[in-house]
Amino acid sequence: MTTLSSRFSPITRRRFAAFKSNRRAWVSLWVFGVVFLLSLFAELIANDKPIIMQYDGQWYVPLLVDYPETEFDGFLPTRTDYLDPFVQQQIEENGWALWPLIPFSYQTLDMQMKRPSPAPPDGRHWLGTDDQGRDVLARVIYGFRLSVAFALVLTAGSLVMGVFVGGVQGYFGGKVDLVGQRITEIWSGLPVLFLLIILASFVQPGFWWLLGIMLLFSWLGLVDIVRAEFLRARNLEYVRAAKAMGLPSRLIMWRHVLPNAMVATLTFIPFLFTGAIGTLTALDFLGFGLPPGAPSLGELAAQGKNNLHAPWLGITAFMTLATMLSLLVFIGEGLRDAFDPRHVQQRPSPAKEPRHA
Repeated sequence: MTTLSSRFSPITRRRFAAFKSNRRAWVSLWVFGVVFLLSLFAELIANDKPIIMQYDGQWYVPLLVDYPETEFDGFLPTRTDYLDPFVQQQIEENGWALWPLIPFSYQTLDMQMKRPSPAPPDGRHWLGTDDQGRDVLARVIYGFRLSVAFALVLTAGSLVMGVFVGGVQGYFGGKVDLVGQRITEIWSGLPVLFLLIILASFVQPGFWWLLGIMLLFSWLGLVDIVRAEFLRARNLEYVRAAKAMGLPSRLIMWRHVLPNAMVATLTFIPFLFTGAIGTLTALDFLGFGLPPGAPSLGELAAQGKNNLHAPWLGITAFMTLATMLSLLVFIGEGLRDAFDPRHVQQRPSPAKEPRHA
């Protein structure tokens, strides 16, 4: 019976074994993956709506459907506020509801607080509230998912653009490489932050708007790596043989050169991923990132700076970002060591026992 590991080449299995032997990188990958997987179901973990409920013998799914308050014997035909004491009393008397672990969404304003905002951690808000009365833990969960999703899309787009531009420059060389290098040097010299500040004065920044602007510049870091790999690989014998056989350039680049170039590129991806998260956080911290109210870790850090009397805000933002970026750096180091052909892990040989006469 063919196992899953036998379907991969010996080189791939050896690299995977090398990465797995790096305990810090392997554990970091598992921790980051599990946390991100949980954040994908943030609505089931932190929400101001019940997941499912029964009222007067009928079933409701407030998490998916917006029901009017009149559905639960209320007076207004508006969307139901399930944190309203009247609605909660009606549900308790006429049915039951299954609530998420954290009964607050990232944008929920807790109107039942007994302390002024920002409030310190307690049994109701495990990490306290921000200066607007929103639950900090809920905003961290949603902010983590948003940051990782932004970095994933940005990294994928940067990978496609960087590999394409660097591959074309490195494979064809000559004037194509010369002109491409001059263009990338000029393009990378543009002040990205100042450009974002100027554009933010004309349009309201959003997720896709920021992603498009950052994508114009984030791919530049990959060009030099891919270009160098294509320059090296285009002179190898099997590439020359493919050219002599008359294969088209696009086929040679895709089948013969790109797989070798991706070895060095893959080791750079976690660091590009980390840079994307750091850039989004910095823009949100300065006020030029996501719209107000978005679950942003940078906005939480800015609140910590503006509310020094509420240290839980700054501490939560710092610990979340530090843990997230540290895990990604550890994963990147493990990939770099696993894909580096010069990195050979030598196990110490057992000491020889002295012979007795």
